[in-house]
Amino acid sequence: MTLDPTVTIIIIVVLAVIAISVFLSFFPIMLWISALASGVRVGIITLVAMRLRRVVPSRIVNPLIKATKAGLGLTINQLESHFLAGGNVDRVVNSLIAAQRANIELEFERAAAIDLAGRDVLQAVQMSVNPRVIETPIVAAVAKNGIEVKVKARVTVRANIDRLVGGAGEETIIARVGEGIVTTVGSSESHKDVLENPDLISRTVLGKGLDAGTAFEILSIDIADVDVGKNIGAHLQTEQAEADKRIAQAKAEERRAMAVAQEQEMKARVVEMRALVVEAESQVPLAMSEALKSGKIGVLDYMNFKNIEADTSMRNSIGKDGTEKDER
Repeated sequence: MTLDPTVTIIIIVVLAVIAISVFLSFFPIMLWISALASGVRVGIITLVAMRLRRVVPSRIVNPLIKATKAGLGLTINQLESHFLAGGNVDRVVNSLIAAQRANIELEFERAAAIDLAGRDVLQAVQMSVNPRVIETPIVAAVAKNGIEVKVKARVTVRANIDRLVGGAGEETIIARVGEGIVTTVGSSESHKDVLENPDLISRTVLGKGLDAGTAFEILSIDIADVDVGKNIGAHLQTEQAEADKRIAQAKAEERRAMAVAQEQEMKARVVEMRALVVEAESQVPLAMSEALKSGKIGVLDYMNFKNIEADTSMRNSIGKDGTEKDER
């Protein structure tokens, strides 16, 4: 069976397109031509080897073209090794070009190390040229007179490329500045001293060398806002007085409870004594009867005793009547 010539031509064209696509996928001819036209000498075999190593040739060749045009003198092996290590080749090359234009000394190895450390090396170079302003949150501190002072500062920092690897970040700068503000305000005799001379905070904090061990260099610390807060000293004194009052009330309640307990104990003792007296008095007639029977006392003695008892009762009655009249 013979095929129609038109169908045969279409099949040939499709197969040719597929073959060219497969060939170009392994042999990036256009990228090779662009590199040659830019003065970058790279062999077609090298580009094919990149394909085999699962490296996208355009991510290596295009940055190499920019580096060559900028006169950096980088090699394809340097860029490819950085790409295989997981770095961003294009960003590293852009940072090297920006550093060269800004007359900042930056080598490829250091830029690659900074990139692999997770920091944006291009942003670091840009921050070295154009310093960045970090605004701290409101820091509350208390002066010696007990008045709270709220301070907000703006810290102008410049990236220190030599300390980007292993250096502390912005959070450390903010924390150290906040600590310096608290120390300066806390050492002031009065909050008025801080309000009158806010630059005292700037000078004191800036002189502490807070950028040591960080990835930044502090250029200036400016106080953006200073406000007076609460009277912390008076508040603490009030709370202390309230606590002392509660302690005094508790002690007074304890003393009252002890007094009540002692009173109850005394009443119990009085009742007990009365019971003993009543019991003893109940034994008196029996004793008198026994004494009369045994002849230890006579009738005259008993009559004298009764007279004395009646006389005592009369005197007690007279004394009670006099007391009642005085009270009236």
